[in-house]
Amino acid sequence: MDARALNQQKPLSNEPSQLKTFFETHGELVAALFSGVLILAGWIFSSQTTASVTLFILAYVIGGFAKAKEGIEETIENKELNVEMLMIFAAIGSAIIGYWLEGAMLIFIFALSGALETYTMNKSNREISSLMEMQPQEATRVLGDHEEIVHVSELAIGDLILVKPGERVPADGEVVQGQTTIDQAAITGEAVPVMKQLNDEVFAGTVNIKGAITVKITKTTEETLFQKIINLVQSAQSEKSPSQLFIERFEGIYVKVVLSVVAIMMFLPHYVLGWSWTETFYRAMILLVVASPCALVASIMPASLSAISNGARKGILFKGGAHLERLAHLEAIAFDKTGTLTRGKPEVTDVITRDHVTEEDFLKGIASIERQSNHPLAQSIVQYVKTKTASDLQQPDSLEDVPGYGVIGVLSGVEWKVGKADFVGKEEAIAFHEGISASLAEDGKTIVYARDEHGIVGLIALKDIVREETIAAIEELKASGIFTVMITGDSVKTAEAISNECHVDQYVAECLPETKVDEVKALKGKFQTVGMVGDGINDAPALATSHIGIAMGEGTDVALETADIVLMKNDLSKIAEAIKVAKRMNRIVKQNVIFSITVILLLICSNFLQFLDLPFGVIGHEGSTILVILNGLRLLK
Repeated sequence: MDARALNQQKPLSNEPSQLKTFFETHGELVAALFSGVLILAGWIFSSQTTASVTLFILAYVIGGFAKAKEGIEETIENKELNVEMLMIFAAIGSAIIGYWLEGAMLIFIFALSGALETYTMNKSNREISSLMEMQPQEATRVLGDHEEIVHVSELAIGDLILVKPGERVPADGEVVQGQTTIDQAAITGEAVPVMKQLNDEVFAGTVNIKGAITVKITKTTEETLFQKIINLVQSAQSEKSPSQLFIERFEGIYVKVVLSVVAIMMFLPHYVLGWSWTETFYRAMILLVVASPCALVASIMPASLSAISNGARKGILFKGGAHLERLAHLEAIAFDKTGTLTRGKPEVTDVITRDHVTEEDFLKGIASIERQSNHPLAQSIVQYVKTKTASDLQQPDSLEDVPGYGVIGVLSGVEWKVGKADFVGKEEAIAFHEGISASLAEDGKTIVYARDEHGIVGLIALKDIVREETIAAIEELKASGIFTVMITGDSVKTAEAISNECHVDQYVAECLPETKVDEVKALKGKFQTVGMVGDGINDAPALATSHIGIAMGEGTDVALETADIVLMKNDLSKIAEAIKVAKRMNRIVKQNVIFSITVILLLICSNFLQFLDLPFGVIGHEGSTILVILNGLRLLK
């Protein structure tokens, strides 16, 4: 059989598994929507009794199977009736008194809300999977004179591993041989890679940029900082919000009260009020129908979906109505620095040369050497020089990379050293241009020096620039009475400079992922509702711990999956707009809840006083549901 025939057969072999995966993920939603189609068909064929009833029965079975199964299993497990069983009883009661359409609609609305709940749970599971994929699965273990590839689970404390340039560090440890530059953005959020040399600590999940290093394992796989991030996310996502716990308690009480009153209504009026058995059963069934929380369910879901659609059009992705509800009560918000308040990429801000050296010659020389490097600072410098000068860069006569310090290059027979102050001569670097480097450092800038045979040629200062919209966005939040905090893995000097520029109320520097979680928890102790805005893997635990996690659209997959809200266009000003949408949704939901409860109480009282006939009971019950849905749809505008 040729390759073409094999390729043609592949989709067929994968089709069953893909179909199975699709139904495992979206089965409840498909069943709910299909039951809706059956209800519509039953209504169209309402003149043909047998056909319409058959279609409604199918809608009952297909739409209600998942929730009925869940309700029965929970009832058996907890030995307590729940709201799922009440909805099923109400639908059956509606069918008993001949109103199949109303019972089917009840099943449809409840099935749809259940499908959305299942979807949210699946999303949470995918968040953990995204984190796990970032952790290396293999490591190069050094045993004497030879090396072997092993699974990270086989590593033990004290083992030596080799980490080559471009590889992720597979486990926490300390450097025992070699030196390199490590990109720790995934763990600490630092925009600039950090030099690592003998006895320095390295973290699992970080990227080795330059030299090869030998690392001694200091923590098992289960104890690494990366694994702690995963555990923190799992722990935060398993916690139930106070409103969710209140709803669960309310559901249990509501079910018991309604079913108890219906049971009493089936007998007591016959003996106490002298009703006939037919009238007594008739009134009990009406009570079961009108007391079902159909309008209450519809009070929240359509309004939430409308608000979510409204936000999506404005570049704000809400992952659920519950997050919108909490956002309306936001009192404090924490921001990551790199990639959130700032652009996340260092940019050249200052170029200073010694006397008699032109800026163009200096930039051309330093870029000619730095273009051979893959260091983020070097790439930023080269990019800047290309936009400032039209001159072609030179090809160095020779080039030597000194990991963790800088580069030595020879241009037209002259040796240049480009890198840190220690590399080019610390005393001269500090004294250059009357000690201007000190003031640049206070502004949170990173400095790259260049030296030739005559001394310091010049310096280039780089900074992670604050986004254009950051200051206005922070001021708008502060004007709304929201407390703002910046938490970052950067140094105190850099954090202080950026926080002053952004106008945040407070800053916390040198934070690891677990420190960020502690800071968010501290805010939760002071404020009722706390938000967190971030973009990196290191922000994921804090995003999950906060009441409202907000991710930047260009952030890492893990941050996007963990967050409750995503700013698709990286526009921080959208946070204030999202709060306005959330507050409007809460107002409409309150209107709907009050209205639906009032209608239910009115229908119950009218039924008990025998003013309410079944048709009017159905009209009042379904009519109130339609009205609250229409009120919720106002959020689309």
